[in-house]
Amino acid sequence: MSATAIILGRAGSKGVPGKNVAPIAGKPCGVWTIDLAQSSSAVSRVVVSTDDPSLASLARDRGATVIERPAELASDTARIDDAARHAVQSLERGSARFDASSPLVILYANVPVRPRDLIDRAVALLTSSGCDSVQSYQPVGKHHPWWTARLDGSGRVGPWEGDVLNHGVFRRQDLPPAFIPDGGIIALTRRALFCEIPGVAPGPHAFFGHDRRGVINPEGSVVDIDAPTDLLVADAILRGTGGTCADR
Repeated sequence: MSATAIILGRAGSKGVPGKNVAPIAGKPCGVWTIDLAQSSSAVSRVVVSTDDPSLASLARDRGATVIERPAELASDTARIDDAARHAVQSLERGSARFDASSPLVILYANVPVRPRDLIDRAVALLTSSGCDSVQSYQPVGKHHPWWTARLDGSGRVGPWEGDVLNHGVFRRQDLPPAFIPDGGIIALTRRALFCEIPGVAPGPHAFFGHDRRGVINPEGSVVDIDAPTDLLVADAILRGTGGTCADR
């Protein structure tokens, strides 16, 4: 089933002002995400939800549909699921051709580096399993939860949980596999996004539904622009791969 990709990119950013249109390896940041979505065999329509005129102009130049995001959905405290629902409702009001049963893909415009096949993998798992949502993850690496500690006011170190510091494990290779969301993708059904799945407790992550699944990316294969140094990392990666996310 062909998916609709919803790319979210608001204008405001305190950490990296203008990050969604910042130049990275010869392209504005958000264009990397637009191009990746348009190259995916699983995606039939690319939509950009934004309050940023510059990003909107870039999206239209690339042939994407632009949804003007209202100010209340573009603040520092606005939730991404609210913005995604607004985009879907705008499409449904404006196009009789929009198929509400097709998969939805949420992508962030400030993530220029992703594995090339990520969208296809996530949509394939969503459709083949019949689950409610698929999110991408990466191995936590050396920042493993078992190695998280507490420090009191005097600098005394104690375990974050349990009674044994580091769970008694001191070699990275002996840690059990653990993964963290990497911001690469969220693929989900419309029913999940609109919190129509029975038995899901209310909360900020209710839109993931009940049956949540994940796809794993290699460590370091997704770069989320949250700090100025991330721009340098993304630029180096994309230039080093010839301006493509292939093999990452």
